[in-house]
Amino acid sequence: MNSLAPVLLFVYNRPAHTLKTLAALERNKYADQTILYIYSDAAKDERAIEAVEEVRRIIKKPWSFKQIKIVERDKNWGLAANVIDGVTKVVQEHGQIIVLEDDLETSAFALDYFNKALDRYKEDEQVMQISGYGYPVKNLGELPETFFFRVANSWGWATWDRAWQHFNPNIDELVSDFSEEQIHQFSIEGKENFWKQVQELRSGKINSWAIRWYASVFKKNGLVLYPRNSMTQNIGNDGSGTHTAAESTYQVTLADHPVRYFPTEIAENVQAYEAIKYFYAHRKGSFLSRGIRFLKKKINEFNK
Repeated sequence: MNSLAPVLLFVYNRPAHTLKTLAALERNKYADQTILYIYSDAAKDERAIEAVEEVRRIIKKPWSFKQIKIVERDKNWGLAANVIDGVTKVVQEHGQIIVLEDDLETSAFALDYFNKALDRYKEDEQVMQISGYGYPVKNLGELPETFFFRVANSWGWATWDRAWQHFNPNIDELVSDFSEEQIHQFSIEGKENFWKQVQELRSGKINSWAIRWYASVFKKNGLVLYPRNSMTQNIGNDGSGTHTAAESTYQVTLADHPVRYFPTEIAENVQAYEAIKYFYAHRKGSFLSRGIRFLKKKINEFNK
């Protein structure tokens, strides 16, 4: 590898998650050679002040990275604006970036994977993102060690300045000319609610940077590299996050060895596409399991 990409970590008001995220990242190979940027958002209201202050004490501990650069917001930006601003600034300065949020536990081989992939595909314009997360699909062992898939994933990812330059925050400009077939393909043949997220964003119901990034990648016919064995685990699916409800559908086992295989052909892997499409179609499970998840979500909303 020619040079190591900086890591950009976004934190807010979850001290326990932040501590676990940083501890796992610190155990990574190359952590002590990696520059870590931490963007800490300010409290949205008085109820969040204490937790935000605790998070800021945690990020200022003597973590074992090459250098730590902390940006503490003096007002609440919200996740979308914070991510867009932070990624844009850091990737423009360094040319490449690894992005994490405060609810992501990494495999000890995550930085090795991200940096190898960034180095390998830096000149391949169609490759626009490296995903750290790997879906818990059926017959996982039948998939290649890494493969290309069209969807941009936000649970630990990496990219280059040359790809991020295509990010368009204006969702109307992005999708105004989408055909019915493009919408069908964007939503993985209707098996995932990506187009619903677009509609909710346009109506103001959500404010997601991630669906705009995926739409930006999709519009450029971009591809995303995925690992068979996940390099990240979302530990925020306990209902504590900005956009997450309590569920275990996406739980994975973290990779316990480094990635050795990277595809030479820049094309979406058909076998992986079908496996992930099946996962999307069946991830909600039975009516009973859906009801239990719905009940947990409502209880969590009530407690908040």
